[in-house]
Amino acid sequence: MQARPLVTLLTDFGTADGYVGELKGVLLSAAPGTDLVDVSHEVPPQDIESGRLALARYWRRYPEGTVHLVVVDPGVGTERAAVAVASADRFLVGPDNGVLSPALLVPSARTVRLTVPPGASPTFHGRDVFAPAAAALARGVALAELGPAHAHPVVRRTPEPERWADGTVAGEVVAVDRFGNAITNCMGLHGGTVEVAGTTVPIVRAYGDAPPGALVALTGSTGLLEIAQRDGSAARRLGLSRGSKVLVRR
Repeated sequence: MQARPLVTLLTDFGTADGYVGELKGVLLSAAPGTDLVDVSHEVPPQDIESGRLALARYWRRYPEGTVHLVVVDPGVGTERAAVAVASADRFLVGPDNGVLSPALLVPSARTVRLTVPPGASPTFHGRDVFAPAAAALARGVALAELGPAHAHPVVRRTPEPERWADGTVAGEVVAVDRFGNAITNCMGLHGGTVEVAGTTVPIVRAYGDAPPGALVALTGSTGLLEIAQRDGSAARRLGLSRGSKVLVRR
């Protein structure tokens, strides 16, 4: 039996105002029988970087043929392109502002520019441009039928840490999750210390390896080093945010 089409949704819309409902209405009207997966609608408003990092976590974990609809779009209604992407046997639809970068970094990725219909709302391309394109892909429409090739999509990259002569790695916080864990751009280590916000914390294996309230660093599920507080928020305790500097010493 052929699997039902699958579309995932990642937005900064929240769920209080009905915007997500409009997206779903368009999708299900244009592609009946599609399974919709709400990944998150709690990306901080207009935070392209948070959307990019969230997408990086999950887009390859869904089955081949999945369509990922991503709408974090502070440039809606401007000259920024609207795009659809085929990458690693999956599809992505969203604004060309770097939020789709995880898929664009695959060498074989193909990108097309979507046409914005004359009647599209200049404040809601999610409903009027991206959702119809995602529905078309879910129905099996070929990527090339959605628009002309788009040769130079915007790509954002996580900053690379620096390695000093003594082996110290100088990095920074790239994201803070809802637990208050400060995720860095440094690859995880077993053993050593992290210096951050004037505090030195040990690198441990798991949260439970520290007593309640203790500050630690550990390798998170993405393979990156993160600073955490056992049963608390390291970001709040240390005043950490994106861009906070860290030094990792073995």
